[in-house]
Amino acid sequence: MSDANQARRTAVYLLDQVLGEGRLLAECYAAGALEKLAPEDRARAQRLSVETLRSLERADRVLKKHLKKSPPLTVMNALRLGTVELCSGGAAHGVVNAMVAIVSKHRRHAQLKGLVNAVLRKVADEGQAEWIKLRTPRLPNWIRKPLVQAWGAEAMLGIEAAHFAGAPLDITGKPGADLAALGGEVLPTGAVRLANAGQVSALPGYEAGDWWVQDAAAALPARILNVQPGEQVLELCAAPGGKTMQMAAAGARVTAVDVSEGRVARLKENLERTGLQAELIVGDALEQSGLYDAVLLDAPCSATGTIRRHPDLPQAKDGREFGELIELQAQMLAHAWTLVKPGGRLMFCTCSLLPDEGECQVEEALDMFPEMAADRDALAVPGVEADWITEEGGLRLRPDYWPDRGGMDGFYMALLRKSA
Repeated sequence: MSDANQARRTAVYLLDQVLGEGRLLAECYAAGALEKLAPEDRARAQRLSVETLRSLERADRVLKKHLKKSPPLTVMNALRLGTVELCSGGAAHGVVNAMVAIVSKHRRHAQLKGLVNAVLRKVADEGQAEWIKLRTPRLPNWIRKPLVQAWGAEAMLGIEAAHFAGAPLDITGKPGADLAALGGEVLPTGAVRLANAGQVSALPGYEAGDWWVQDAAAALPARILNVQPGEQVLELCAAPGGKTMQMAAAGARVTAVDVSEGRVARLKENLERTGLQAELIVGDALEQSGLYDAVLLDAPCSATGTIRRHPDLPQAKDGREFGELIELQAQMLAHAWTLVKPGGRLMFCTCSLLPDEGECQVEEALDMFPEMAADRDALAVPGVEADWITEEGGLRLRPDYWPDRGGMDGFYMALLRKSA
């Protein structure tokens, strides 16, 4: 049975984990944070926590004038969640009572229920008018600064506007599948975009395996790699498998490798649903051997290109691990190159907005390997604009592109050809 207050209580717990423990929402879900909830409450808890993280700066600004000092984190998170609900048009009576009930049952902070009641009643009266006057929330400085340096202040405002708006649902169809029943917008690159998708598994064609969920930007690396029927293709860091399915659907013989057993199991489920085939390996990308016509490496990265979907990322992390990731990417790119046949090609990509994880990696690789060349011509696929192509011959995508269509994930990719 649905229980809206249980969903709210779980959302406050998720906020505590992200903002207090530095955990990502995906880690909390994997650890079972949503397990005891009914499906609709699970969706509500996820939506509330994501919306609150997305609107954190605004919520804190609305609350600031009503608080002499910051209360303990759990209480603050209940206030934040309540503020976001109220300022988004939530019914005052229900929201205020729910947040008071959550705090009153907290074994350490029950005495602060009166504060929660008083503050949220003021927010219910005045908050909505204030909310709409506030600026688009900005990213924390640790990530904002390098992105402004890379793309400029104006682009940064566009990126933050895309983050605040959130992400629609993009779909890649199997070749020949009729996706008209979804009623989505066909994007210039061929992906289908749904503004208000609701429950994914209930959409037409899901059960039949006609399509899979994949951001329009994430669908481009496999499209540009353009595998041919019968080609031997290796995909490294393959899960959850959108690119695997694209290449398998094109008729290539795909070997998909990922280090996570759980993620490979999810990839297997996706292949079974869509009726596609690939050889799956649980293993380390750096330990793979052999020679392939084409290799696709979607290297582990900061995931800064996916913040519009994952607003927990800038709040839970602080960039300390980026140096190690950049080093790992360079190792993986160099190793992946050894697996490409003479005359073959490597698609290197990352869902990052940081040039150190994209443009710089490819520049260094081109200097290191004399037999490597960036294939600019391959980037001329439908929907790709000429000014997205970078100096070293890669493709840079950003969330502020297609602002009138709902943006896209931040991504970098380059197709690297090996001389015969």
